[in-house]
Amino acid sequence: MTAASAGGSDGGRPAPVPELRDVEQHWPVSGRPRRAKGAFVVLRTDRVRMPDGQALRDVVEHPGAVAIVALDEAGQVLLIRQYRHPVQRLLWEIPAGLRDVPGEPARRTGERELREETGYAARTWHVLTDCFTSPGISTERVTVFLARGLTEVPERGAPLRHEEAQLESAWVPLDRAVQLFLAGELHNGVTAMGILAAYAARQGGFATLREAGAGER
Repeated sequence: MTAASAGGSDGGRPAPVPELRDVEQHWPVSGRPRRAKGAFVVLRTDRVRMPDGQALRDVVEHPGAVAIVALDEAGQVLLIRQYRHPVQRLLWEIPAGLRDVPGEPARRTGERELREETGYAARTWHVLTDCFTSPGISTERVTVFLARGLTEVPERGAPLRHEEAQLESAWVPLDRAVQLFLAGELHNGVTAMGILAAYAARQGGFATLREAGAGER
């Protein structure tokens, strides 16, 4: 296909781009889905009525999560290292946690997770990105915050257990964190989104970021 034919008959110009905005869509499900319950997720199999017929789709029902890019005055991001059993790795990540308290605003969840996992509180909170982590199979939606104006707090709250009890932390220059992802040294997906979003937003002085709580779901 040539550029002219791809662009239609208007002098080879490309067709207008549709509105780039995700929208809700609900394709009907036939029958009763099969379900299997885990510790905090549910796996179900839906029979989805699609335009060209029916198909089975596995869905992991997930409560959602928050993650926090904690950035200090020197432009360093706070990372923690945590054992992740499914991938059998110790991963450097930004602080994060499940939205497992019914009705709790995302920012409040972020404040609690930042305090418990790192011992810090933040004066200002903005939304860096709001994303589905694996929409082909999971309902998990993560809000990634930028937290600045950091201060250490004397009380972390609930004691850490299991993997979280073994956390290590490190301050890393934001530019260096970007380089580590591009070099294949770091692998956590939500952390990559948060760090790259912070790197991009910094170019405009973080002026275009949404206030925490905007569009709260």
